[in-house]
Amino acid sequence: MPHRIAVIPGDGIGPEVAKVGVRLLERLGLPLQFEWFDFGAERYLKDGTILPRGFLDTLRRDFDAVYFGAVGDPRVPGNEHAKGILLAMRFELDLYINLRPCILIDDRLSPLKGKGRNELRFTVLRENTEGLYTGTGGVFKKGTADEVAQEVEINTRKGVSRICEAAFAFAERRGLARVCMADKANVLLHGHGLWRRAFADTAQRHPAIQAKAMYVDALAMDLIRQPEAYDVIVTNNLFGDILTDLGAALTGGLGLAASGNINPGRVSLFEPVHGSAPDIAGQGKANPIAMALTGALMLEHLGYPQEANRLTAAVEAQVRDGAHTPDLVPLLGGTAATTDQVADELYKRL
Repeated sequence: MPHRIAVIPGDGIGPEVAKVGVRLLERLGLPLQFEWFDFGAERYLKDGTILPRGFLDTLRRDFDAVYFGAVGDPRVPGNEHAKGILLAMRFELDLYINLRPCILIDDRLSPLKGKGRNELRFTVLRENTEGLYTGTGGVFKKGTADEVAQEVEINTRKGVSRICEAAFAFAERRGLARVCMADKANVLLHGHGLWRRAFADTAQRHPAIQAKAMYVDALAMDLIRQPEAYDVIVTNNLFGDILTDLGAALTGGLGLAASGNINPGRVSLFEPVHGSAPDIAGQGKANPIAMALTGALMLEHLGYPQEANRLTAAVEAQVRDGAHTPDLVPLLGGTAATTDQVADELYKRL
């Protein structure tokens, strides 16, 4: 049976990079069946649809993965549609692992003196369904001088334990030696005390892996100073959001940053993290590399590691020797190419 993939291009540059990503995946000759859905700002502005009733049940029942472009459009100032599409899938499908590889492809992309491919190779597993992103809290006396706003951080033993377990399992599968957990347990005594206890308990079940816990501010500093000291980092929703953007900046920028939103064995969502970039939409400037690498993560999730490696190798060769979109030209040199020109070269490499 073919693997059914729901493609949601979304907004801005999303449709441009989604087209490239699907074309590359089809080139591999795998039993993948793509079905396109038009959820995004255009659909929302047209008829108010965010996700149709029952769509998440359809994903659970009939699809193996979601290949996602981007959401966000200035015509929807509050981005209600973006929250109702992306966050709904993350939470309602229980995609508790946000997987973000931060791996430097070419030494020329490193902003750190003396740190290249050998040093900048770490992966962040971010807890994706709890923390400060659950929307728990409220506002009292809004708009007055006495306004009070609360944002409540949710940490459960189940949620923390399973993301820590996923981090150690990831390290073991990849033959990696170290897992670091980032928290702020020195001031967030209750919630992050739970993280410390759950992480220590998980580490005991994986004695071959070196485990350490660090305060997130110290870790952010150390990632600049000695990134080679880290293989796998596990942390909460907020800190993971911040650290992974730092990781992207260290490894070439958001145009190369892929991610997976995963629940092992269930339908999972894969998206580049560059956002919808409405300021360059339709201009042929969008970098399709992140979407291609996101496709490789999806292939690995679906059980095609060899093909994932083929696609990754083609991307690495493209970055080293091929044409580049404008975001990479200042670092890699050459003349700026269009999205389609880069895509054509990638296609030929495959």
